[in-house]
Amino acid sequence: MDRTSKIFLAGHRGLAGSAILRRLQSEGFKNIVVRTSVELDLRDYSKVLSFFQEEQFEYVFLAAAKVGGIVANNDYPADFIRDNLLIQTNVIDSSYRTGVKKLLFLGSTCIYPKLAPQPMKEEYLLTGELEATNEPYAIAKIAGVKMCQSYNRQYGTKFISVMPTNLYGPNDNYDLQHSHVLPALIRKFHEAKSNGAEFVEIWGTGTPRREFLHSDDLADACVYLMNTYEDNEIVNIGVGEDISIRELADKIKEVVGYEGRIQYDTSKPDGTPRKLVDVTRLTRLGWKASITLEEGLTATYQWFLNNELQLRKVVTI
Repeated sequence: MDRTSKIFLAGHRGLAGSAILRRLQSEGFKNIVVRTSVELDLRDYSKVLSFFQEEQFEYVFLAAAKVGGIVANNDYPADFIRDNLLIQTNVIDSSYRTGVKKLLFLGSTCIYPKLAPQPMKEEYLLTGELEATNEPYAIAKIAGVKMCQSYNRQYGTKFISVMPTNLYGPNDNYDLQHSHVLPALIRKFHEAKSNGAEFVEIWGTGTPRREFLHSDDLADACVYLMNTYEDNEIVNIGVGEDISIRELADKIKEVVGYEGRIQYDTSKPDGTPRKLVDVTRLTRLGWKASITLEEGLTATYQWFLNNELQLRKVVTI
């Protein structure tokens, strides 16, 4: 890519997409095209294809997706598989039909088997059963990966797929029912501190281990790979270290300044026991994460505080 390349960033208001947009803008890219879901429904093939035919993009970052935590995936499984399949299919096929030079598809580490060996290597894909709580979403993402690889094989396209680990950062979803664990914990501890609550309740046992990548690090990796990587194999994006939910809760409690206690509801599901990605391939390609979890949590909580009034308008507490 050069600074004048015409780029379509799908999903620019989400956690990953907004970070990619900030990164591109900071590097001086001037020809970035974005559309809200109201302006362009990516689930509508005819509209997407017409849009691509009119704009003639050179590069595409496909960060648009329907995402959510355990509750959202359990409550809306049909929405998760349908919407993501439609979005991916329409953008990938339209990119091929209009001669896009290169596309980067953002998948998810939930594509790997529930009990995959840790850390999870890229070759573990399709070697075991998926985690039941997010299977529809994972299957959709696997289909996106295979679609990119198949188009590369049949049509000679350059569509690459990256698998980011659990993300956090600005523009995350802080809805207590439908968010992922880290933003949900930030909101829970913040509300408990504000209300003087004696304890914060957390789902599960606190023993599952997760890896957390700041969205700005993800954006840096995506731009780096868009410029340097052309192989057909998927690439994990992560930090190469994990932490238990209990340890994460303790860190967030400290960052927020909450002085009450933590109570675990062991009747609720834990989800996958451990999710840590092997980042050997990414490291060999020349990239490594630079934002520590402590730095990232502090910055993310500050962003939350700065945007709390706006968040109250769109989030049900």
